[in-house]
Amino acid sequence: MKQLIDQFLHYLKHERNVAELTLKSYSEDLVHLEEFLEHLYPRGVSPAEISPRDIRDFLATLHNSTFSRSSIARKLSCLRSLFRYAQREDLVGSNPAKPVRNPKQSKKLPHFLTTEEIERLLNAPSKEEPSGLRDRAILETIYSAGIRVSEAVGMNEGDIDFSEGILQVRGKGRKERLAPLGSHALSALKKWLSARKLSPKEPKGIASPVFVNQRFGTRITDRSVRRMLDKYLKLTGLEMRTSPHTLRHSFATHLLDNGANIRAVQELLGHSSLSTTQIYTHVTTHALKEAYEAAHPRAS
Repeated sequence: MKQLIDQFLHYLKHERNVAELTLKSYSEDLVHLEEFLEHLYPRGVSPAEISPRDIRDFLATLHNSTFSRSSIARKLSCLRSLFRYAQREDLVGSNPAKPVRNPKQSKKLPHFLTTEEIERLLNAPSKEEPSGLRDRAILETIYSAGIRVSEAVGMNEGDIDFSEGILQVRGKGRKERLAPLGSHALSALKKWLSARKLSPKEPKGIASPVFVNQRFGTRITDRSVRRMLDKYLKLTGLEMRTSPHTLRHSFATHLLDNGANIRAVQELLGHSSLSTTQIYTHVTTHALKEAYEAAHPRAS
């Protein structure tokens, strides 16, 4: 099994050219599988000997170890890919992970900010200091385009078309999409870029990073954005469970609340499946129900 896993990861990296984060995630998932199989089969086991029951027992172990249902579902998807590769290489006759059903997902509504809360947050950074100009540009961009924090920190100067108000986004699985930028985000980006100081190590021109660390002039990290957001959450008194991804949730929720077509929202978010986007319709329905129950005299 270890040899199969090593071959599979090599295939993902060099033939499929998957993103580093995806490769890291697959590698971690398969480490858990290896550990389970070493305990189950101390003398070793070949890929062809793995049964659907082994896969189910592995998932049960994960469940008992308090892994979330979404994490278990992701690991099962990884195993299906692993054994699909093994089938292609004639190492197994069938895919033991294929007949195993995904764990039923709980419908957890994503946390989002109201439009008033978004205004408070976006107005919190300084309008004079370079660090404030950068922070405002980051927050405005994530909310305006509905992008992930990883997509924001990966932005290069050439990705922004100021004349058309369009951002070229490099998303998951190296997929690219176009996202519109509102006037507030474009204005914030222009002000920040005029104040930005790049490290000599960073490329200049269209390949230069948009958002950089103020001290070193190098590309900012996801973690730095999280710390920056926490500072403004404390300053504005907003909920500390708010994350950079909350701005993306808020973007989708506000669009749907104001009548946007769900297919359009799916395209803007870069979701490959409409079912992923549909969680936001649950949010808006939930808000409507709360308003109904609070206002209707015969609701309860």
